[in-house]
Amino acid sequence: MTTDAQKNLLLEEFQHYLEHADLNPITGDEQPDLATLFGELAGLKNEVKTEARQFKNTLDTLSDALATVQRDNQAMAAELATYTERLQRHRHEVLRPILLDIVDLYDRLSAGLDVLQHYRPVSSLFKHSKQQDVRFITSFHQGQELTLKRFEQLLQRHRVYPIACIGKMLDPRTMNTVEIGRNTTLDNGIVLEELRKGFLFEDQVLRLAEVKVNKL
Repeated sequence: MTTDAQKNLLLEEFQHYLEHADLNPITGDEQPDLATLFGELAGLKNEVKTEARQFKNTLDTLSDALATVQRDNQAMAAELATYTERLQRHRHEVLRPILLDIVDLYDRLSAGLDVLQHYRPVSSLFKHSKQQDVRFITSFHQGQELTLKRFEQLLQRHRVYPIACIGKMLDPRTMNTVEIGRNTTLDNGIVLEELRKGFLFEDQVLRLAEVKVNKL
């Protein structure tokens, strides 16, 4: 079926023909009869139909090619998504044990830093070296803080973040109750203390937090 665009194109071609054709007055002897004129018009009509069919076949071919390209693109996108998901899953499997070891080292450094923060020099012992001991402990404390910050930065680069627990309602998906407390000023199920820090690896639990929960 001829579209409006095709009809307009044919009309423009016919108008161009009329504008550039030699239309000098024809003598009486040269005037064609009606049969000849109708024959020429019929031939022109057939040519137009032939060109229209060829144009339609070309459009159909291009449409089929476009549909094939779209199907190929969809298949490639689905394959890429599957590969990305598989790669992400493999990355998690490889990194998880390594990150757990790093988190364990982080715990030990945190415990050592907590001991240093609560250190108080004994006044009655080692008076002759007390100042040197205090300076050594202070320097060691600063070094431990710096090392601990570097561990935190390392974990953050791999999108590992601590789970916020204290003062929140117990979440069994991210927390594990290991102790029970009693605080009448707080609601039942509120986390009173964090006994071991928990961590999230991206959107998954890397390690459950061990907590002390309020129970009335």
